[in-house]
Amino acid sequence: MPSKTPATAHDFDTDPPLIINDSLTTRPPRFRSVDAISGEVSDLISTMKACVHVGRYVRAATLMRRLNTIYNSDAPALLSAHNEYIRELSWKITSTRDQQLLRDVQSWFEVDMRGQGIVPNALTYALLIQVSLQDVSGSKSNRSLRRYLHLAEEAGLKNAVNNAMTTVLNEQDLGRVTRLGTPEPLPILPKSIARPEHAPLVAPQPMNEVELPKVRPVDSKLPGLKALKQSLSLFSDPMAPTSSIEGADEDNPDKQDLERQLRIEQDSYESSIERWRADNEQLKRIGINSSLKNHAIGALMWDWHEILELAIQKEIELTKEAEGKALKKAEDEDRCHYGPFLQYLPPKKLSAVTIISCVAGFGATRTGDRGTPITHMVMKLANAIQNESMISFYSRRNGRDQSQWKTPDSSGTLEPGAGPKQSLGASKNTARSNLATDVSSQTFDSRQWGRAIKARIGAVLLSKLLESAKIRVSRKHPQTGEVVEEMQPAFLHQYVYNAGRRVGMLTMNSALHERMSNEPLAATLAHQFLPMVVKPKPWAGFRDGGFLTGNESMVRLHQSDEQGRRYCSVAVANDDMAQVATGLDVLSRTPWKINAPVLEVMLEVWNSGEGIGDIAPFGLDMELPQEPTTDDKVERAKYISELKRIGNMKAGLRSQRCYQNFQLEIARAYLNETFYFPHNVDFRGRAYPMSPILSYMGSDVPRGILLFGIGKELGPSGLRWLKIHLANLYGYDKASFEERVLFVEGHLSDISDSATQPLKGSRWWLGAEDPWQCLAACKELHNALQSPDPQRFVSNLAIHQDGTCNGLQHYAALGGDSMGAKQVNLEPGDRPSDIYTGIAELVKQDIHKDAMQDSELAKALEGKVTRKVVKQTVMTNVYGVTFIGAKLQIMKQLKELYPNSFLYTGRINRTVAASYIAKKTFKALANLFNGAHDIQYWLGDCAGRIATAVTPEQMQRIETATTGTLDEQADYRRTPLKRKTDRGHKDVLLSFKQSVIWTSPLKMPVVQPYRQQSSHVIETKLQRITVSNPSLADPVDKRKQLQAFPPNFIHSLDATHMLLSALECEKQGLTFTAVHDSFWTHPGDVDTMNGILRDMFIKMHSEDIIGRLGAEFALRYRGCMYVTNVKAVSKVGKTIRNWRTKANRQLSPKPNKQQLMINELLQERQRLKLLASEKAEERKAGEDMVTAYSLFEESAGEDTLADEEALSDVMLGQTSPARESKLQADEQLAIGGEENIDTMNTFNQQDVPAQEAIDDTTTSTEAMETETVKANNEQTLKPEASSAKTNKRRDEAKVWFWRPLTFPPVPKRV
Repeated sequence: MPSKTPATAHDFDTDPPLIINDSLTTRPPRFRSVDAISGEVSDLISTMKACVHVGRYVRAATLMRRLNTIYNSDAPALLSAHNEYIRELSWKITSTRDQQLLRDVQSWFEVDMRGQGIVPNALTYALLIQVSLQDVSGSKSNRSLRRYLHLAEEAGLKNAVNNAMTTVLNEQDLGRVTRLGTPEPLPILPKSIARPEHAPLVAPQPMNEVELPKVRPVDSKLPGLKALKQSLSLFSDPMAPTSSIEGADEDNPDKQDLERQLRIEQDSYESSIERWRADNEQLKRIGINSSLKNHAIGALMWDWHEILELAIQKEIELTKEAEGKALKKAEDEDRCHYGPFLQYLPPKKLSAVTIISCVAGFGATRTGDRGTPITHMVMKLANAIQNESMISFYSRRNGRDQSQWKTPDSSGTLEPGAGPKQSLGASKNTARSNLATDVSSQTFDSRQWGRAIKARIGAVLLSKLLESAKIRVSRKHPQTGEVVEEMQPAFLHQYVYNAGRRVGMLTMNSALHERMSNEPLAATLAHQFLPMVVKPKPWAGFRDGGFLTGNESMVRLHQSDEQGRRYCSVAVANDDMAQVATGLDVLSRTPWKINAPVLEVMLEVWNSGEGIGDIAPFGLDMELPQEPTTDDKVERAKYISELKRIGNMKAGLRSQRCYQNFQLEIARAYLNETFYFPHNVDFRGRAYPMSPILSYMGSDVPRGILLFGIGKELGPSGLRWLKIHLANLYGYDKASFEERVLFVEGHLSDISDSATQPLKGSRWWLGAEDPWQCLAACKELHNALQSPDPQRFVSNLAIHQDGTCNGLQHYAALGGDSMGAKQVNLEPGDRPSDIYTGIAELVKQDIHKDAMQDSELAKALEGKVTRKVVKQTVMTNVYGVTFIGAKLQIMKQLKELYPNSFLYTGRINRTVAASYIAKKTFKALANLFNGAHDIQYWLGDCAGRIATAVTPEQMQRIETATTGTLDEQADYRRTPLKRKTDRGHKDVLLSFKQSVIWTSPLKMPVVQPYRQQSSHVIETKLQRITVSNPSLADPVDKRKQLQAFPPNFIHSLDATHMLLSALECEKQGLTFTAVHDSFWTHPGDVDTMNGILRDMFIKMHSEDIIGRLGAEFALRYRGCMYVTNVKAVSKVGKTIRNWRTKANRQLSPKPNKQQLMINELLQERQRLKLLASEKAEERKAGEDMVTAYSLFEESAGEDTLADEEALSDVMLGQTSPARESKLQADEQLAIGGEENIDTMNTFNQQDVPAQEAIDDTTTSTEAMETETVKANNEQTLKPEASSAKTNKRRDEAKVWFWRPLTFPPVPKRV
């Protein structure tokens, strides 16, 4: 990434948006496997890199020669692959100085590249120069250097090679090449390309050492906890040997911190192995067999580990033997595919990762008794192996002189002369225009293994674990009653049938599940993501920042999101995301420490086992319900539901206590430390800490024990804000600021009592909404008031300033809604407005009107709707909650508030009541935010058009393929491939591939990743595994693209505002962090931060955000055509249908729909070309042409277009017509209750959104209650149903046609 100039929160960039035209992307070619060589090109590259890494050079060369037989010699993808091959060998030679390998590389260039007609580019020569510099024979080295420089100059690549060398060589090697006599001096190595050193290290601030009681574990044999303790032991032994840093100085605290940080990141699996060994040795010393039933789980896992390690070692040897066989069986070919990848890690670590991943896979979901699909477990295990392999691999490379190598920041494409800045063929100057090249076969993420490879790796390791892991089981003989012990498999591979499909499941032996169901081993995997004891590395590249040895990217992207990875990597390389990177660095540099007094109280509560605050109790005795004595289905369903509720509650508390156990262990270990949280962003730009267990983005418990690592005096205003903050935490947050101050001053005695004797006093703090944070504020305020001068008191407490329904704030500002702005506090007032109360009042008024009209449902709900009932729905509506999600949210609140009302045995049930309230809530939102309603509709409309569009390049390809000359069609069929791909692996000629892409105000490209993924079956050692095969050639998922765009767009604005505020706070010297729309700083800086927050919000919305988005869409999708619809019953709809029928009568054979769409697309394209011609006769010909769109232009307007059904789900306060009629039917059926339950609770599949911004789920108990009564509802609303359906189908029928992609006028502010 180019060097970042200090980013500020000032003027937004007005450069054109980054545009990478990938619409011509085709599926990566796939061929039949030959001689155990994969037919997937991306797998060939990954396997080649693995072979080089593990020293299997002959196999690597064979794979590369296979590529020579696949691609034509002039194919860019082939050259890119050869460059990757030379790069890998160059890294190997640099580390080993293997002279024979050096000669092999030089021979490869002459024989297998130039000899095969492959023309080198600048990067090829730069890499060869790097190789030649490792020649120990000085004369030979110089001759080789001069030869490559001469060849490059002959090819006209002199300047390009000079630029490429700056991305490959260090300054010393560049100087040596310069001294050979190159005609022009090589450019100085740019600081923007050189990898920066890690962040300046900050020694922990001097602290008084605090000793606290140990944390009472959930279980003395909790394996995940013991492994964590071992990883954290380095904090209690900070002067441990610094062996991994050469020259480490015990007297240098910076180097000690660096050493400890490296150990934190690297020793998670090693600590697990050592702990297992220790448990086993302890049992051996006292003469106990570790496989016995009731002894340490760690010792049992050590037994598994010893056996599994030997099995993996044997499997690796078999993979090596398989390569040498002339005739390979199926299992030999399989071993050739996955063999090299098993050697990235030693068998010892492979065994540990396999055991922990498998057990954690059950622990994370509590599915040991029910099982988890084999496919899920295989891919989870493979991902863990891949991540650990890449961390190990790049950590070793980082250990060498970093200037010896540079990795492109992009996803792996190597273009002529390309460093990171040109990594996808899109330089600063060219990336902003459409790049009409097919880059599919040129681009891959070199750090990601193919899914087929991962399926095979995961399957073989899991199969070895199934063979190795045994457990001793005791059971009574069914006849004699004698206790019999036997060794059984710890894990079982079984098959079940799900929806008629045979599914492989992995289940845990019931005996093992009994011992491990409450032990969350998933936390063991998170040790490498603990908070950092040094400042995180500043983000200097797409994968260069955060943890010292990690492989994480700046932007969190799903592995299948190739398009998002391309855009973000190029944007980072072009310095477009400099402000995002700097904003993340600001958040990452914020120092933290543990609040020792609060942690001491928390540990006392924890060790007592008492459930105080949000601390889960150690044990919970709940009285079980009595089993019904009758066969009444309703009563029995209630009984089963109550049993499940109690079971779920106990399991939830156990899981919560286990997780809190880890949090407290980490907090105790970091007690005397200053630490940091590295950050990255999701695909929308929202920032998250990369430490998942203990962070400020957690619940009340971790927030209560975290303080800023740097303190500041309260100053004149800090004491006031500290009091306001305490009132907010207590729940007194709807009053004016002065009333909140008075509230605290009226409870000073309670606050002092809470601070000095939190558990022995009145426990006033436990009445707060956030009790542990309240306790921390009580102690801070008490200490300040007890100090000689409260204004001089140094406070480390973070004060929160929360936005009022931040998404609605953005919508109100975008739409200019004055009424809505008041409700979300965008306008000043004496006391804060409460949007949730406001909406609740509007809903109550609407219900009262219905009650006055004698609605029995409304009468039943009068007085029942409160702020709490509608709060979650109002909060999430702006982020895309659907009507079904809103209904479930309200059902949950009704159940909690009125458990004995709206039962399914009554006349009005909870489902209908929730649907009715949800509808009223949506209506109130729509009335309050009129401008926002228009903007949401505009956003959804734009997304719907984009998702059904084809680009000019696609149209040209279609035209060439179908109506071009013979030569043009021959050119179209000409590919860079020598071989034919497998059958069924071809691209559809007409496919909608356009994702909704926009640029945030901070120049971050946001790419919606929703596509319809294909899949294929992989034969593995366990079973056939179906894996998805994502590709940019996959069509987009229109419904997801449309529904997700409005909430994702608001999220991107929300993220922009937070990062802008972070940059400005840094500039003004404030300590700052944020949880999306909750902003934190020191008490004395709150006024300054509030001013910054307002200024940045005004700065954002002073820009015409929607207007700029419309302009970007017009530029990004210029020249596209899209499919739209009119109603079939409309005049223009009938006209188009009649014209189409007549036109098709003349065609023979009759075209199918795909061909018909292609024909009309090309007709419309030709008409538009003629109309745009400078020749009058051509314009006249265009005017005479008749197409569907010309008929639409003549007789209709925009108002005749048929609305997208999916648009209804993205609107504030809008429900689809289908759902509207459903609600009306529900209201008719509300009275009478249980016999209508199925009718009221069933929605069409189209009503269920594929993607939502929140989790619209309900508990199994609620689901059971919904299905409690099965009804005889066949007679419901039967009269005239057939004719009504016929009329509905007729009214909803649509007629499609092509038209140029334009966007509706940008909504004006109200």
